[in-house]
Amino acid sequence: MLVAPSDHVIPDADQFRAAVQAATFAAETGQLVTFGIRPDRPETGYGWLELSKVPEADFAPVPQPLKRFVEKPDLQMAQAMLEGGKHLWNAGIFLLSTSALIAAFKSHAPKMLEEVCAAVENAKQDLGFTRLASEPWHALEDISIDYAVMEKADNLAVVPYGGTWSDLGGWDAVWRESDSDADGVVTTGPTSAIDCKNSLLRAESECQRLVAIGLEDVIAVAMPDAVLVAHKDRAQEVKRAVSELRKQGAAQAETFPRDYRPWGWFESLSTGDRFQVKRIHVHPGAALSLQSHHHRSEHWIVVQGTAKVTVDGNEKLVTENQSVYVPLGSVHRLENPGKVPMVLIEVQTGSYLGEDDIIRYEDLYARDLETKKMVG
Repeated sequence: MLVAPSDHVIPDADQFRAAVQAATFAAETGQLVTFGIRPDRPETGYGWLELSKVPEADFAPVPQPLKRFVEKPDLQMAQAMLEGGKHLWNAGIFLLSTSALIAAFKSHAPKMLEEVCAAVENAKQDLGFTRLASEPWHALEDISIDYAVMEKADNLAVVPYGGTWSDLGGWDAVWRESDSDADGVVTTGPTSAIDCKNSLLRAESECQRLVAIGLEDVIAVAMPDAVLVAHKDRAQEVKRAVSELRKQGAAQAETFPRDYRPWGWFESLSTGDRFQVKRIHVHPGAALSLQSHHHRSEHWIVVQGTAKVTVDGNEKLVTENQSVYVPLGSVHRLENPGKVPMVLIEVQTGSYLGEDDIIRYEDLYARDLETKKMVG
């Protein structure tokens, strides 16, 4: 099994495949194989791997025993490891047999293995998805596989990888991997840079323009619900910012502005005391569940396409510029019978507007039809 993070850039596909192939025999014989990246700078945002010997001059992908893991270093230590030649960046990519991995968890993290097994054994099927049981899964310790298992195992091997690689785990990495202008400025979305240097400017909403004046070595990311401004050298501290938002109970720490569902997506446009305005996008031929709410009523205005609306057993087609009212407690459903996306504006009013105020009676996507726990 090849375990690889989803946010890495590996443009030298053939060279990476060759490294994986070179690691296969070691993995088949029960070793936990990790891949070490040839460093080109004293990076403090990555963990490092200390090898038993210096890699070959051509950086041939030859497995060798791992001496130890090195935590993210300070600049002085990173510079020393870069110059010493026996340390590689820890890519967090592994090749191993499933039996060897399970054995490692049995030895070094048995409680975690037990909880994962319970989550799998009590999982539910949801169309093409397997949804793990939430209670045992949420009981798991928040810990990386390196800390939980790899740093304790004695059957690890490293395969050096000398090709091009980048971890897009930080905005500084996104800046490095993007095309910049002559001043080193990377822009995405509706942005304007005036007298800026070596900076990343990114705007996610067409309704919001990001304008920067005189910035140098700065990351500025404007999302519809939050704005990040940081010095490029501190891009790895975004996790710290998220933790702080979570302590403050900020929704931005846990949820995205746009919420995707099997039938399409919705996003909140405005929220106030006892009301919320949403934009709802329904794919052609898709339908929301037949449902009702305890705490809110809804008013739907179609702005694109045609909606088929059911309210307490009565069906009708609602076209652009037409609207329909869904009283509190009514059993209702929204469908898109057409061949183009259907978009509507939903105005909710009530004492509680959370997504868990819903009872499903029928659902095309086999989601849980049991009454959800109501709030308020």
